[in-house]
Amino acid sequence: MWHVVGVSEPEERVYEALTRRGQATATDLLGHVALSRAQLGRTLGRLVDRGLATRLSGRPTRYAATPPDQVATVLIAERERELLRLRTHADQLAKEIRRSGGTGRHPAELVEVIEGGANLRATLVRLQREAKVQIRGMDRPPYLDNPVSGNSEETQQLADRGLTYRVIYDRSALAIPGRMAEIWRGIQGGERARVASNVPMKMMLCDDRLALIPVMAAGQLADAAYLVHPSSLLSAVSELFEAIWERAVAINRTGVRGGAAASAADEHPDQLSERDVELIGLLAGGATDERIARTLGWSVRTVHRHVHRIMTAVGAETRFQAGMEAVRRGWV
Repeated sequence: MWHVVGVSEPEERVYEALTRRGQATATDLLGHVALSRAQLGRTLGRLVDRGLATRLSGRPTRYAATPPDQVATVLIAERERELLRLRTHADQLAKEIRRSGGTGRHPAELVEVIEGGANLRATLVRLQREAKVQIRGMDRPPYLDNPVSGNSEETQQLADRGLTYRVIYDRSALAIPGRMAEIWRGIQGGERARVASNVPMKMMLCDDRLALIPVMAAGQLADAAYLVHPSSLLSAVSELFEAIWERAVAINRTGVRGGAAASAADEHPDQLSERDVELIGLLAGGATDERIARTLGWSVRTVHRHVHRIMTAVGAETRFQAGMEAVRRGWV
């Protein structure tokens, strides 16, 4: 754990062994740290120099560990100052590059390839943390991770910074059991969401600075993605999002209703079962009767009956409209 604040592995080993003993001589520690006597002596010296341990008077020389909570506080503060200096330096460098009229990148570097699941996840988090104004996303199956697990980073950014999130979901995404409930949790947190019938690709846009586009090969999601930097390609991707956004169906609640202005048709039904919630999500996703029946374990006839009931309740003329209207009213 301590490597994140610049403590090497041997230093960590010796420090934690010393911490557990309170005070100890080098001889006391030898059998617990897998180091030679000379290596242990040098390591103890570094711990003393960094303030992680104190050399006590007397013979033989004994060492006492600085309490770990104090050490962590000091080292984390030092690392935060270093990171802040780096951020300031990077921002200044970026401003100098922009003032000079250049991007600092060769055309061949305007699109990076990010490989590996861990790197992809780290890049997704980085884009959200670096965004100043908004994150725009297009979402469709297949998925690298469980699609029902949600985006914890979005939840944090919405709560802590009020960052704007606009996401377009492909209708097929809403048909995944449990996905509609997860999407609605994001909407309740502040996400603006819309649904389109043919979202062409998965994508995340960080302001107008970066776009992450997962690689699809033969209909399968590859363990890689394109990271697009400011360029004509990034501008085209941004325009594509906005064009689809304009045509997509909003699934956020469109306004606050209440008091005398509230209509009876917009009131929440007295009984809305968990199956009703799943059914509404499947309707919004454009699922067929047969697919709904398989998902919910119903007969097709039972599906017809429940679909008709929900269509009547919201005054919808189509199944998809019924699902979207039920979501808009906040029934799920």
